[in-house]
Amino acid sequence: MTEEGAASSRPVTLGPAIAVVVGNMVGTGVFTSLGYQLVDIQSGFVLMLLWGLGGGCALCGAVCYGELAAAFPRSGGEYHLLSQVYHPALGFLAGWISVTVGFAAPIALGAMAFGTYFSGALSFEGEAWPLILSVAVVLGVAGIHLRPIGLGSRFQSIFTALKVLCIGALIVACFLLGGGQKVSFLPREGDLALLFSAEFAIALVFVMYAYTGWNAATYIVDEVRDPERTVPRALLVGTALVTVLYIGLNGGFLYSAPIDSMKGEIEVAKVAADHVLGETGGRVMAGLISFGLVSMLSASIWVGPRVAQRMGEDFRGLRLLARKSRSGIPANAVFLQAGVAIALILTSSFEKVLVYIELLLVLFALVTVAGVFWLRIHHSDRARPVKAWGYPFTPAFFVAVNIWMVVYIIRDKPEETLWGLGTLALGGGVYFLAQRDRNVAGRT
Repeated sequence: MTEEGAASSRPVTLGPAIAVVVGNMVGTGVFTSLGYQLVDIQSGFVLMLLWGLGGGCALCGAVCYGELAAAFPRSGGEYHLLSQVYHPALGFLAGWISVTVGFAAPIALGAMAFGTYFSGALSFEGEAWPLILSVAVVLGVAGIHLRPIGLGSRFQSIFTALKVLCIGALIVACFLLGGGQKVSFLPREGDLALLFSAEFAIALVFVMYAYTGWNAATYIVDEVRDPERTVPRALLVGTALVTVLYIGLNGGFLYSAPIDSMKGEIEVAKVAADHVLGETGGRVMAGLISFGLVSMLSASIWVGPRVAQRMGEDFRGLRLLARKSRSGIPANAVFLQAGVAIALILTSSFEKVLVYIELLLVLFALVTVAGVFWLRIHHSDRARPVKAWGYPFTPAFFVAVNIWMVVYIIRDKPEETLWGLGTLALGGGVYFLAQRDRNVAGRT
């Protein structure tokens, strides 16, 4: 294939790949988590350490996924990686979660947040407007990603850049125009005990949810130019950028607004913006935040259907999901994901789904990162164009933190844990029926 032909078949360069990572990560979590954390933790040092720990953990995961993605360069995320490193059954279960609700639920949550913020910014009255805007934004962004990949990648890059500029402006405004609240970012008495408390573990779960999405580029490997090098770089650069933004943003919130005004609040960003810019400025910022959420929706709507596409290519019984449009887009997979997301929006059942799906997402990320150890032991002859920085400490740190979270979630949420196990059992049954018609293309 000529260089021009390769470029047309793989139009995604490093910039759009980074935009997918950043766009998929920065969603509702960072604009809401601090309010919940302040209920039990008021130490600025502990809160900043919390966000730094989350970012460090995400970076460790990113470098490990980079090694795996370079060793097995094919789209599909955990579905493909777990199938190659361990066994197709484990990969299928990861894909099953992604295709059913793993992407659709966050899309629904982000769309609902968009509807709430945008209707508030425009002072629309009535309960119907947030719902209408939520459905409209899902349909609109899905329509963009049904067009040629080049258009979708440019759309993603533009809205991600606008999001980063918006967050940067809010951080600067908080520190320059904020009132200088009585919060210390230095250690104080009692902070050490907080680091080993149940409250810290609870807060870390919220933080890790906000960092979810650092692995986004592994879902579109087949569309990325020079994927063995581009994907690992996109994962690392995108995750590092988001870590800096998160630490700066939450530090700005604490510096500019009283803790009592944010404690337990969902719209923390709007509370901080109101204190810094006044009510009108806060309304403008709410509108900008709503447009920033479009980037998250775009990233999820772009990468999510690629899992269904890969499963359709590997299993004849699911081949309908692999069917592409003239533009090379897995249109049926896009329609499926958008339909599930809209159904969750209309029924408002996505909140319950997210509670139990969180455990499964953490589990699969944990097992995937642990796959770096498995790969080096059992596939030592496999070519690895990129190796995880800091091995074995980076995967060990990620695995340890996530095991701690899994133990806590199982202990604290037994009902949701049972629902998660039931979902896995159902996926196992589907795999048993589908694997008899498995295509050989799934293994490389």
